[in-house]
Amino acid sequence: MVLALKYRPKKFSEVVGQEATIKTLMSALDKKQLANAYLFSGLRGSGKTTTARIFAKALQCSNGESSTPCEECENCIMANENRHIDIIEMDAASNRKIEDIKEIIEHTRYKPTIGRYKIFIIDEAHMLTREAENALLKTLEEPPSYVKFILATTDPLKLPATILSRTQHYRFTKIENRLIKNHLEFILANENIDYEPKAIELLAKSGNGSLRDTITLLDQAIAYSKGNVTLDIVVEMLGVINPEIIDTIFNLVLNQKKDEVKNIIHTIANYDIDSILDEIMTYLKEALFENRFSLVTIERFFKIIADIKELIKINVDTEFVLSLMLFKMIEATKPHKIDELIKEFEKDVNVKNVNIEANKLTPITPKIENSQDLFEKLKKELYDRDIDIYKCFSDVKFISFENGVLKWESCVNENCKKLLMQYWNSVIKVIIDDIFGIGTKVIPEKCSKIKEKPKEIKKIEPKEIKIDHKEEIIKKAREVFADEILEVNIYQNK
Repeated sequence: MVLALKYRPKKFSEVVGQEATIKTLMSALDKKQLANAYLFSGLRGSGKTTTARIFAKALQCSNGESSTPCEECENCIMANENRHIDIIEMDAASNRKIEDIKEIIEHTRYKPTIGRYKIFIIDEAHMLTREAENALLKTLEEPPSYVKFILATTDPLKLPATILSRTQHYRFTKIENRLIKNHLEFILANENIDYEPKAIELLAKSGNGSLRDTITLLDQAIAYSKGNVTLDIVVEMLGVINPEIIDTIFNLVLNQKKDEVKNIIHTIANYDIDSILDEIMTYLKEALFENRFSLVTIERFFKIIADIKELIKINVDTEFVLSLMLFKMIEATKPHKIDELIKEFEKDVNVKNVNIEANKLTPITPKIENSQDLFEKLKKELYDRDIDIYKCFSDVKFISFENGVLKWESCVNENCKKLLMQYWNSVIKVIIDDIFGIGTKVIPEKCSKIKEKPKEIKKIEPKEIKIDHKEEIIKKAREVFADEILEVNIYQNK
């Protein structure tokens, strides 16, 4: 007998990973607060149909509706053996037409033969045709008191809102790998089969949250390994890369050992590239939660993987893709080392040297007596980084550096101004903060070599004064010259 059927839960307490849903259903049974119709949705193999059968058995138990059926009465025994005449299961994937639903509706007219209720379990309910769904609506909303519906589906979004509104919706979540692993170990212990814990971890991961799928893989691994489930056998059976190799790859990447990375690429090039990327992303996810890498480094790695996935779409050679990805990751670790140095520097900084006033952080001034040396160091760093930026800084003269404020005199030309503005945030300001202190403020002074142009004096044209009389001319002259004028003769002989 296959393990998936042999270890299929018969009680609510045996259902794995659905505590919230099971607790709610058990409470409803104990308090007799029962609905007409239920909808169970979730990932395949998460326990929807199994829970529906247990719930139906709990409703039919001869001792009354209870969260703990007796397992001894005739109703419980028949329910466990899937032969209860009043528990009717229908696969909507193969019985999806309106005629099939009409047959169910016809059955609702007759009272249960043995049990307390007539229960209909409709699996894959989203596969019903639109006509079949509409035919079911009225019966779902107002069925006879002795009728209960339990619908199960992997895709509730395909069901119309009219059905969703007539059912109590229970969502079955993806089962954690930890719980799946524990359940597999329980099965192996009962079956007296030897195993390696890492092999079980890989099986649990490969099941993708589906307990039924994982148990099926376990059944296959037991047969393949002849009773001793090891990691190497599971890796060979699944055709996936060994997780230990992924760990080795990242150790080589972080230590920038390119030659050894090349060798390991040749080893894994025959594996499916998608499965390799999946294992790498799983490894990075675990590394994130365990703080093995910095957040910035993991973000860079994921961006590299995203770019690689685009290359895969055009069927690029696997070995080339892996080489490109891992060598890019090696380059991405260099800024990671800078981040570590910054953290070490921050640990050494004396907190007392930081002044906080009005929620503003005053930059820490490096304890170097000669600030001119710092400026020369800045120019040297710029020379190492970009020769063009350095040449432009030859026209920048250091003035002072006090209290986190750097002053200089700038006499650069227009081309240099554009260059310095272009690389200010990405290069220059980064180096300034590194040398003079984080948060250093820069105040440039005007170039003293540039003389200001004298202001143009507007020439005022004298206005023509038209005066007809002698007395008026004399009066105007006195106002202008502030002197005594005896006589003015404005008439001259031509």
